[in-house]
Amino acid sequence: MTETTPTHYDTLGGEAGIRRLVDRFYDLMDAAPEAVNVRVLHAENLKASREKLFLYLSFWTGGPATYVEQRGHPRLRQRHLPFAIGTRERDEWLWCMDRALGEQAMPDALRSALTLKLHELADFMRNQAEPADHAAARRELPQGPEVVPGN
Repeated sequence: MTETTPTHYDTLGGEAGIRRLVDRFYDLMDAAPEAVNVRVLHAENLKASREKLFLYLSFWTGGPATYVEQRGHPRLRQRHLPFAIGTRERDEWLWCMDRALGEQAMPDALRSALTLKLHELADFMRNQAEPADHAAARRELPQGPEVVPGN
């Protein structure tokens, strides 16, 4: 008999645990003034958004692949391109997610790992350059002959 390591999905409580996380996340987004800018990027009724995030997080944490079966490869950045997502929207999304994660029962190591990955993912969803991003990008461009391939 082989022992299987529980997935993050299992550790989070399976379907019920992911549903609690998603519902709390969207309850916060729907009501908190801290999320007003990210909230306006969503439909008035959050039912479809709740279901998509539930299916995605279920798949992403090692649960059923229903998201992929129904919608194909996640292609999250591509799917979010129609929405203007800047630093403010990212930070508001993370404000909701961090609080929702903080309220769920899970080992601290898992909470830290999920928080790190979700912060990276949320940052990757940004598709609006911030004025500071332009200045930083100009400062970071390599100068001189060292950028020539083969040197």
